[in-house]
Amino acid sequence: MSKGNIDLLTAESRVEIDTWVAKYPDDQKQSAVMAALRIVQDQNGGWLTEELMDAIATYLDMPAIAVYEVATFYSMYEHKPVGKNKLGVCTNISCQLRGSEKLVSHMEKKLGISMGEVTEDGKFSLKEVECLGACAGAPMMQVGTDYHENLTVERIDAILDELK
Repeated sequence: MSKGNIDLLTAESRVEIDTWVAKYPDDQKQSAVMAALRIVQDQNGGWLTEELMDAIATYLDMPAIAVYEVATFYSMYEHKPVGKNKLGVCTNISCQLRGSEKLVSHMEKKLGISMGEVTEDGKFSLKEVECLGACAGAPMMQVGTDYHENLTVERIDAILDELK
């Protein structure tokens, strides 16, 4: 098993992880790995380090590689610093057919960054995401935990202005 330093996990994070661990049989605490990754990512300002993932592996008594596999499979886990406002823009088929490319181009120009980058002031990061399950409201983006659907250039400008 991993030799990660669980002291990297705050006491608050460990308490919250323990509430998830308690939902599973004693011998299945690794089932809380997705929740643990989210909790620790929030603890760390929105992104995960290798050391934090190792600490999760140790805490959940599982191989570090198993934690890495989950953390790299799902787009909700970040592996480098993100902006205060994380903008996840869906570019999958439904959104693409309804103009997401035009919206992405507009956002990149307005923010002065490309997909995968963070603005110099750290206020915004822009990320391409796969389907977020809001196809009927395409094109859409996720800002933090909020979904914004049926986007237009004007709606994006209003959302970004509100976040500044």
